[in-house]
Amino acid sequence: MDIIPALHLEKFLDKVMSAKWAALINQWAKDLPAEECWRNISRQLLTPDIPFEIHTLLFNAVYKNWDSKRGPAPAWLPDETKIASSNIGRLQAELGINTYFDLHRWSVTHRTTFWQKMTDKLGIEFDKKYSSIVKFENNNPEYPHWFEGAELNIARSCFKADGGETAIIYQGEEGPIEKMTYLQLNILSNRIANSILNAGLKRGDRCAINMLMTADAVAIYLGIVKAGCVVVSIADSLAPDEIAKRLRISDAKIIFTQDAIMRGGKKISLYSKVLEANPAKAVVLPYNKKLAEQLRTGDMEWSNFLKSEEKFTPVSCLPGDEMNILFSSGTTGDPKAIPWSHCTAIKCATDAYLHHDIRQGTIVAWPTNLGWMMGPWLIFATLINRGTIALFYGAPTGRQFGEFVQNVKVNMLGLVPSIVKRWIDSGCMNGLDWSSIYAFSSTGESSNFSDYLWLMARAGYKPVIEYCGGTEIGGAYATGTMVQPASPATFSTPALGIDFIILDESGQQSDNGELFLIPPSVGLSVKLLNKDHHDVYYNQAPACPAHAKGASGAPINEQCAEWGMKPILRTHGDELLAIRGGYYRAQGRVDDTMNLGGIKVSSAEIERVIANVSGVSEAAAIAFDPPQGGPSELVIYIVLKPGSNSDRAIMKENMQQAIAKHLNPLFRIKEIALIDALPRTASNKVMRRVLRKEYREKVNITGY
Repeated sequence: MDIIPALHLEKFLDKVMSAKWAALINQWAKDLPAEECWRNISRQLLTPDIPFEIHTLLFNAVYKNWDSKRGPAPAWLPDETKIASSNIGRLQAELGINTYFDLHRWSVTHRTTFWQKMTDKLGIEFDKKYSSIVKFENNNPEYPHWFEGAELNIARSCFKADGGETAIIYQGEEGPIEKMTYLQLNILSNRIANSILNAGLKRGDRCAINMLMTADAVAIYLGIVKAGCVVVSIADSLAPDEIAKRLRISDAKIIFTQDAIMRGGKKISLYSKVLEANPAKAVVLPYNKKLAEQLRTGDMEWSNFLKSEEKFTPVSCLPGDEMNILFSSGTTGDPKAIPWSHCTAIKCATDAYLHHDIRQGTIVAWPTNLGWMMGPWLIFATLINRGTIALFYGAPTGRQFGEFVQNVKVNMLGLVPSIVKRWIDSGCMNGLDWSSIYAFSSTGESSNFSDYLWLMARAGYKPVIEYCGGTEIGGAYATGTMVQPASPATFSTPALGIDFIILDESGQQSDNGELFLIPPSVGLSVKLLNKDHHDVYYNQAPACPAHAKGASGAPINEQCAEWGMKPILRTHGDELLAIRGGYYRAQGRVDDTMNLGGIKVSSAEIERVIANVSGVSEAAAIAFDPPQGGPSELVIYIVLKPGSNSDRAIMKENMQQAIAKHLNPLFRIKEIALIDALPRTASNKVMRRVLRKEYREKVNITGY
């Protein structure tokens, strides 16, 4: 029986083409398995210029009778030759391991060997060789000392490529595409390291960066690390109050910033916002060669700060020494301050090498910022693997960004799902040639099937490597590969070298519930600056069920056998759904921490800001996950003060302005709902889960 009548195609194609396509597709469907039929259709017939409705129509027709026991229907299938030549394929061949499933199981039952193998593969440069891969305090997997006895500065491992190779290719909203070679980046970061120490800073001092993700920002980041100092990551979009929190928590001695930045053709002051946070000292880079405003006494203009000495020997550090402090919101007023060590970067580079197949010459673009973990991740993931970072200084939501991707021939493009939605809604990427892309990657938010099938089609059907983890992991716990079939909005594997278990509310192993990590792993945090690390990640975790297996299929007891330790679980706070075929889908956060626009923020932080808006008596903020999938959306329940104006449009605008001023303008309110009283527990805690349930039921009744 035919799977697609020609008549169905005539809505989009002419009669002759419709008949030709229908005959070919129906013949493939008779002769080939469904996935091979789709491979032919997606590679030989469908192009980005073909209306997306045809893509969806044909995908659904091909997979109409797909057996869900095999997992979700794949939109991309790897070639055997590309599997063999991939970084994972070559590692399997080297180890004599036949399947990817067996490789992952090996990576978590032989963690010492796995991480030793990865440091060798990545060419991590040690000033002093380690005496053992890992040593534990009190025989406890919660407190590993990775690469015991070693000394290194991870920045050295970022400059193994030939000096003439391109390290960064970049373009602003105005001006041409420019390049910076590895040699130029090395020299500039050396000058910065010399300048930092010349300014009186010393090893271990903390240096903040509040800038756009530019070539100069990358050099500053690496210069701070080379000097043995610690980067304090602060996003340029943050309000002064939030900048001040991060400076206070980290005790930063200096901050690098810009006098102004360009956004959407408008020049926006950054230095004046930083000054409201009252930093100890600022080094200011001019927007356009000349500073636009007078500097505060004691602050320095970039050209006066930067010394000319081009040689510098990176300061040797211990693997566990702080290298970068990043921030992730919890459920209290201050964000969690999470230190990355010099070996956290090895996790970044490992995930990039194995799961994203980044290697020498790969051009990697990922619109991000040094204030969020993907900024530092991009530096180490690309440079340690001898690739090229592609930076566009403008907004990634418009056509100019798409043209940049086309013109510099990006190979691996990372993003958050809300960006894809903007592209689809505006049609701004129509007609562009993204054929140089071999893979996309996605993190920060939940994605949905339709949007990501559209995204895959933009590059002639290339996979989306879903990437889910966190700042406290240094990378992912669940992701995808270039050696497994890819289905939109699904993870195909736990990350290599790490494993997890899903438990239901009773603490029993389940296919749907809260995810718990199985330590140890390189990249997992071991301390927090402003909270008790054990309380946050281990104290509330349940005991590991007897005879339980991890997502890898390996018994958890077996995973800890090489060290002779009792297994423990680590809380992460995500809910996950395991589906057939070894795939997973994200189900959002267990606690009241939201993920809005790829940025974590707690309900409490939003509620504190909203409470100061005129007319508000009480407020509760919840994240709503749309039923069709996609990024979480912010809904705020409000109890009004007696006699207050109940015009929701006005209140919504006032709240949006307050959030933009005191938190982040990227946090957009979808809807406000008026309520007589907030549901509370006997101990007077707001039951946000009740509000989430109520809102979901409302959506189910009224439609979305």
